This record gives sequence, structure tokens and C-alpha cells, in this order.
Amino acid sequence: MPTALITGASSGIGEVFAQELAQRQYNLILVARSEAKLQELATKLQQAHGINAEIIVQDLSQPGAGTTVFEAVSQKGLTVDMLINNAGFGDYGAFSDRPLPKFMEMIQLNITTLVELTHLFLAPMRQRRQGSIINVASIAGFMPLPYMSVYAATKAFVLSFSEALWAENRTSGIRIQALCPGPTATQFFQAAEFPATMNESGVNMVTAAQVVQESLQGLETNKSNVVTGGLNTQIIVNLQRFFPREVLVNLIESQFKAK
Repeated sequence: MPTALITGASSGIGEVFAQELAQRQYNLILVARSEAKLQELATKLQQAHGINAEIIVQDLSQPGAGTTVFEAVSQKGLTVDMLINNAGFGDYGAFSDRPLPKFMEMIQLNITTLVELTHLFLAPMRQRRQGSIINVASIAGFMPLPYMSVYAATKAFVLSFSEALWAENRTSGIRIQALCPGPTATQFFQAAEFPATMNESGVNMVTAAQVVQESLQGLETNKSNVVTGGLNTQIIVNLQRFFPREVLVNLIESQFKAK
């Protein structure tokens, strides 16, 4: 059986990736901070699908966390065929009003650990000339996002980084994808501390299952990026082609400012 490593596997998109890949007979390495949630998920998937599921309890917002995970995988003697860098978080509010330590943790998790894990696991994939990496970005990575400025910037990095690696590796048997979900029904908005009025704003959300299905379909054809959410999100990510950047970012600011 092939083996997939999934970060942020205890909930949301990461958990659904684990469920879907277990159904496809992947062994799993599940990484997150919550040991209880990881163990519950691992046990459930092993019993349901007859696969092996290892857990690694690790706070990926800490420096060197990616190396710690890689070493743990190596000590278990496991080969990672698919890496899904899903762990990440956002934060809502005016940049100057929000706590700096939270931004630094966000950059560490959303960018630094993702780069670290990608580098460590890509090298052996290249030696084998096979493997897949899905880096979870966001439609926020396509444009500046007032009141989520650092989050959008981290996802712009993930998008650019992943597409560049896709081009570098497209003839070497490695598939690399930037997954760019639109609004998705997870705990993201609560964790980012969006105002309740904006949580109830009627934004059309897709399910995490839809995101995962579109991602894996795109991986089959080696698409460099997959934007989920249908026509609405396709329009959003292409607005920059039709409007000056200042006009667009002012429009976004008016939409995202708390009422």
C-alpha cells in the first residue's frame, strides 16, 4: 500500500483527506497537536478500511517541527508517497490591532514548516522518481486581503512556491499541486475570530469533502493548482485580470471590514 502523510489531520480538510485516502487503501501518517483526536481517527480508519495509521503529535508552528516529523517518520522506517501540507490557520482583524506573536506563529506554520516538510520529503521522492505533494493554499493567495493581510500573504507564498515546484518536477514523476479552496464549511472562520455578523453573512460554502474530491481529481491530471468552489471562486481569482489592483483591494476592504 502507498503511504500518505497529512498535517492538520485531526479536523476539517485534513481529516477528510485521511478518510478519503483510507478508502483508497493508503496507509496514513496523521500529524497534528491533538493526540486524542488523532488516535480516535487512526483507530476508526484502521478498523473501517484495514489500513495502517500512524500518528505523530507535533505542534507544527514551532521552529524545526518539520525536521522533527521527518525524523520520526524515518525512525518508523516509513516511505511517504504522498505529502499533504494542510495545517495552517488565519486571523481576522486590522494588522496593527492583532497580536504580533500570532502572526509569527502563522508565518512559521503556513510557510516555514511547509517549506521544510516539502524539501525533506521531496528529495527522496525525486530519487524514486515518483510521489505527490499537495500544499493547501487558498483563493486568498490570488490577491491582497485587508483584515487578513498576513494570512493572504502566506497563501500567496504557498501558491507561488508550489507552482514553481510543479514546473521543476513535472517531468520527474512527481506531481505537485497548490490546492486553493474557497469558503469551506470547517472551523476556520471561528478559529480566525471572524465577527459573528460576518460568519452569518450568507457566504456560499462548500464541504471539505468537495474540496478533497476536486483536489484528488486535479492530482490525477497533474494540475499545478486547483481552485475549488465552482464558478463563484473562479470569478474571484480572476478579478485581478479586469480591475486595477488599487480598485480591487479597496473593494475587498469594504467587503471585509467589520460592520
